[in-house]
Amino acid sequence: MARPVVGIIGNSYLINDQYPAHAAGEMNCAAVAEVSDCQPLIIPSDPRYVSVAELLETCDGFLFTGGRPNVHPEEYGHDETEAHGTFDRARDRIALPLIRTLVDRGQPFLAICRGFQEVNVALGGTLHPEIRDLPGRMNHRMPPDGTLEEKFALRHPVTFTPGGPFHRLMGATEVQTNTLHGQGIETPGDRVVIDGRAPDGTAEATYIEGATGFSLAVQWHPEYRAADDPVSRPLFAAFGDAVRDWAGQGRRLKTA
Repeated sequence: MARPVVGIIGNSYLINDQYPAHAAGEMNCAAVAEVSDCQPLIIPSDPRYVSVAELLETCDGFLFTGGRPNVHPEEYGHDETEAHGTFDRARDRIALPLIRTLVDRGQPFLAICRGFQEVNVALGGTLHPEIRDLPGRMNHRMPPDGTLEEKFALRHPVTFTPGGPFHRLMGATEVQTNTLHGQGIETPGDRVVIDGRAPDGTAEATYIEGATGFSLAVQWHPEYRAADDPVSRPLFAAFGDAVRDWAGQGRRLKTA
């Protein structure tokens, strides 16, 4: 039997600063294929090419990936500033309505970094444009130099709410994570529950209160070496289980 399909939200960029492309990091595909045991499908996140309705019919679950462009502040009622960085308005127009529909349907998704911020914005929350500029906050951005291993190195603990979904999933109230983001949650969106924080108070893990499907989001990058990391592996494994459950329900309905 074919594995269930996880749609991986892709990003727009230029190859050699000239050729337009849509892509997703190989480590995202590896985490979905090897740990979630699902079929990865990279989505060109642009409403000119795909629609939310089509994606819902094609994919059993979704992975909202990180990406250099940020959610446009217009989406959460803020003015654009230089601190907000670059944007991908096409991805905004696919990802935000897709997240809202997935929450309503109970269809599983896992959100990472920019995806974590998209979930908050989609449900009415706001973002800080630059976490490191806030009093008492650390610099959560990717180190500018060094190898890939150094950029994705574990840099701080995340503390979960005792008894919350991340504590139950990880079997621990504190884990070590990498950190490669500049923005972060300012005010949580409707039903967005902050379930994990960095030592400086920055929100690092959320879930959707009352959601009937898997709806976890993390600010760090668990896709890096997901098969070997003791924090990443249970997260992607649980996501895969939820996607299989959803796919199984759909198959049963089609054959009933």
